[in-house]
This record gives sequence, structure tokens and C-alpha cells, in this order.
Amino acid sequence: MPLVNNKVGDECTVGTDKALADGKALVGSLIKVVACYRHLASCVGGCTDSLQLRDELRQTREKAQMLAVSICSHLTSHLRNKCLLEGQRKEMELLWVAFSSSLELLHVDMCKVFHVAEIFSLANTDTLVQTGLQGGGSEVAARALSLPDLNRAQSPTLPAGLESQERSTMEQEISRIYHMIDDMEMKVNVMRWMVEPHGPQYADPLSSTDSASLALVSVDEEQPGHQPLCQRSQIFVLLLMFAVVLVAATLSVCIVFFS
Repeated sequence: MPLVNNKVGDECTVGTDKALADGKALVGSLIKVVACYRHLASCVGGCTDSLQLRDELRQTREKAQMLAVSICSHLTSHLRNKCLLEGQRKEMELLWVAFSSSLELLHVDMCKVFHVAEIFSLANTDTLVQTGLQGGGSEVAARALSLPDLNRAQSPTLPAGLESQERSTMEQEISRIYHMIDDMEMKVNVMRWMVEPHGPQYADPLSSTDSASLALVSVDEEQPGHQPLCQRSQIFVLLLMFAVVLVAATLSVCIVFFS
């Protein structure tokens, strides 16, 4: 008996292409913001760590949570709709898997930033790891947040109690994301192993480089006169051994006749 999604709503609203397009746009925005947060998180504790980086992390984190709330409400209402067409339901399930996976990555990165920031305090910048990286984070964050520029003057000194307040806020946000992930599984039962990706982006898994490599291999196999390097090495070793045996036999014969 096939597994079905039995957690559907009682209200029957017609799913439209516009709702699906809105869902794709929201999930695409979340994926970009989560990728931006991961990029910024890799700089925490390094030589580029600063008050500006922590502020960019905070803005990116807030943007991701705002998108997550909107996406969760949007996809939940449509996946619980009994009248949703089968094709549209599959598309919504694909978006749900992408959304839940992005949310889990965000939760992991938030936990990472929370623990690393606790080890590397901005009050003592001498302990920061000299990774050799220089800048680049503000531009990435600005593009992800759709802001013109994030480069602005920052206070050269760390305000008193700022880090402890930031840790307390992050701890609450991490708990909120965790409960959101858990609540999502209770509202909609989308089994990830049954959601199959489809579309033109999955039609050709080989890149142009891989295709060229396979073409070269096929050409080499079709040329009968071409011998791989390993076969040449084996032939050379056999000829060398034959020459050694021949020299040894010649010396033995000479010793017998001239002794």
C-alpha cells in the first residue's frame, strides 16, 4: 500500500500557479541568505572578524528567520490543501524539502557561530586566527539582503555587555529555529526519501568537463594502436627480464666451455 500524506486540512482551496511561483521565489531567496550566512560564519574567529561582521551576521540571521516564517506558512497552507493537483503537490513537496534542508543548515551554522564567538571574543582581538582573508563579506551580505551597502563606520571599541546580550539573543533564536523544524514535521508529513527531483537541471548530471573527459577515453579505446602507459611499462619489464636471463645463460655456457 503506497504511503500517502494524511495530514491535510479540511478547507479546500484551489492551488494556483502564482502560489507555486511565489513559493519558488521565497525558497530561492532563503537559499541565498543561508548561503550568505554560511560564508560570513566561516569568518568568525578569523582575522576579518569584527563588530561589522557580527552585525552582518545578525542582519542575515534576521532576514533568514523572517523568510522562514513566511515560507512555512505559505507551504503548509498549500500542502494541507486536499484540492491541490498532483503535479502542483509534487512541486510543493520539492520546495518543502529544499526549505527544510536550508533551515537545518541555518540551524547548524547558527550553533557554530554561537560556540566560536564564545571562544573568540572581540574584546581581545589578539586571539583571532590569522587566516589571511581580507574583506569580501560586506558585499556578499549586501547582495543577499538586497541592500545597497553595508560598509559603514563601526565603533572602534566593544560596547559593554554587547557580546553577552548577543549570545543571549542567539540562544533564543537557535531554540526558535529548532522548534520551528520540529513543528514543521508535525504539521506536514512530507517524506523526503519519496520526493524525487526532476527538471532540466537534473537531466544531464555530467558537466562539460566530464563529458570531454569521457569523449577522450572513448577515443583512446577506439584506437587499437594506442597502448596505455601501464602496458608499455609491463612490456619493458618483460624485455628487461628476458635480457637478464639471456646474459646469465651466455655466461653459464662460457664458464662451462672455458673452465
